Amino acid sequence: MELISLEKYRNLRVCVAVSGGIDSICLLHVFARSAAEFQITLSAVTCEHGIRGGESERDLNFVQSVCADWKVPLRVFSADIPARAKENRRGLEEEGRAFRYECFAEILQSDADAVATAHHRDDFAETVLFRLVRGTSLAGLGCIAERNGIVRPFLNVSRAEIEAYAQAHSLSYVNDSTNADEQYARNAIRHSVLPVLENLVGGAGERLVRFALRAKLDDDFLQTLAREKISERDGDFYVPVNLPQPLFSRACIDALKRLGVEKNYSDANAEEIEKLKGLQSGRKVCLPCGFEAAREGDVIVLYRPVRPFEGEIPFGRGNFRLSCYEAEITESGEDGLRADFGAFPEGCVLRTRREGDRITPFHGKEKPLKAFLTDRKIPARIGRALPLIAKGSEVYAVFGVEISDFVKVTDKTSLVVRLRMKRNG
Repeated sequence: MELISLEKYRNLRVCVAVSGGIDSICLLHVFARSAAEFQITLSAVTCEHGIRGGESERDLNFVQSVCADWKVPLRVFSADIPARAKENRRGLEEEGRAFRYECFAEILQSDADAVATAHHRDDFAETVLFRLVRGTSLAGLGCIAERNGIVRPFLNVSRAEIEAYAQAHSLSYVNDSTNADEQYARNAIRHSVLPVLENLVGGAGERLVRFALRAKLDDDFLQTLAREKISERDGDFYVPVNLPQPLFSRACIDALKRLGVEKNYSDANAEEIEKLKGLQSGRKVCLPCGFEAAREGDVIVLYRPVRPFEGEIPFGRGNFRLSCYEAEITESGEDGLRADFGAFPEGCVLRTRREGDRITPFHGKEKPLKAFLTDRKIPARIGRALPLIAKGSEVYAVFGVEISDFVKVTDKTSLVVRLRMKRNG
């Protein structure tokens, strides 16, 4: 009896994740029987969670015995998952999963080209149903996907087929006693909900899987369209407010992920960003991990706010760090604002914007600096952090934006300097 072909794994180093249960033992057996035929370098990994006391130790001993009998190199990882879960404020199941994938990632770094898990079609159906009743999005239906070196050879194989394979080959395995406890939602779906659905609609589980796979294709397409609409500048991400909602929400989530917020966001965060579409420019909301989103004209920008520099630096030539910017005043260079170094009055300092600041722009009339930056369509969050040169409330230059008419280069200028800046990092 054959469950799958191993042709797609030919010449690879494959590490099979083994718990000792029927699914993973059958998967390991399939690979062990045919590894030589397909020139597969086979190994195994088991992750001991320390959750079920003596039963966990029994399972580990069993896996070690099987791997020794089948001459499969085994790597063992152990952790106190209850302690980790408490420390990280996560459930046991979530913490156990995180631990396993940490182990898999370590193996993939140097010991294997792929880590194979024994998730099968019924697992997929149960997960799809569980996520549907919890109100998942299309993206949430792309569960148990193959990615980042994790492969699922049994994903088109049913539990019944696996059980028949184990019987045909007289395979021994261990049973996890918690799998029968219907206090766990997944067990209740497996033992009570899905069987009822199967009786009502034959093939319900298989149809759930097909639906999820189609939904994944739709979501991948929408995700691609959404990403194309995002623009990035200096580490900030801009999303047009006029995007259709399915693209807008995906673009905002994608921008959050590109900022580094992978899992800490919620539906409430997405809804708060959505509300900005109906608010005036300048309104903002706080996001996880210290990030913010703000309405700026016809876009929503997602960014990490910077705290403006609050001190003063005596004016002079050289490099200066203020807030998230580095200012440079030099006699040479091709870019940057040109200014008459001798026209800056004594006592000028480098700092950031303050209330009451005024500027007389190049060939312009005096106006409040805040109004000037608004006219230039520079968002307040950026304007507050821009380096500038001032004496008192008189501003003589705003790096990257404008110089005062008082320091423009004339035929009487003896020293021309360049005022340049770049964003740190």
